[in-house]
Amino acid sequence: MKQYIYFKQESQDPQPLEKSIFHTVRFHEMDVMQIVWHGHYVAMCEDARMVLGNAFGMGYKDFFDHGVLLPVRQMHLDYLAPLTYGHTYEVKARLFYTEAVRLNVDFTILDEQKKVMARGYSVQLLMDKNRQVLFERPAFYEKICQAWKKGQLQAK
Repeated sequence: MKQYIYFKQESQDPQPLEKSIFHTVRFHEMDVMQIVWHGHYVAMCEDARMVLGNAFGMGYKDFFDHGVLLPVRQMHLDYLAPLTYGHTYEVKARLFYTEAVRLNVDFTILDEQKKVMARGYSVQLLMDKNRQVLFERPAFYEKICQAWKKGQLQAK
């Protein structure tokens, strides 16, 4: 079993799916201390999570088109160093395989020297359009998970 910071991975699990975005801090994201206001980190993570999902055919629209909603159940961030105006940061999102009917994503925000500035995770449940929690994967997502387990899932 490989232990990541937030999620463990069993030896038979496929490697996490990963995508990154790059974000340059804008003036309106600053707070009175002249660093990025803590709430903006969530938006950066969400942008990376959307790119990750879309790349592998499991973005919000893909789920919604199959009658599935993806509410966030948990969101956690560890702020390790401040982000500052004008600098560009990499926001890395990794989706971890799980047999549970949920999406486990961790995030790492890195500066230009690859120093970890922040990290965290989110857990999203799968619900039908009546807001009932699903206890089985929808067929389209099950197909994606099977391809992932076989090492056959490719980014678009």
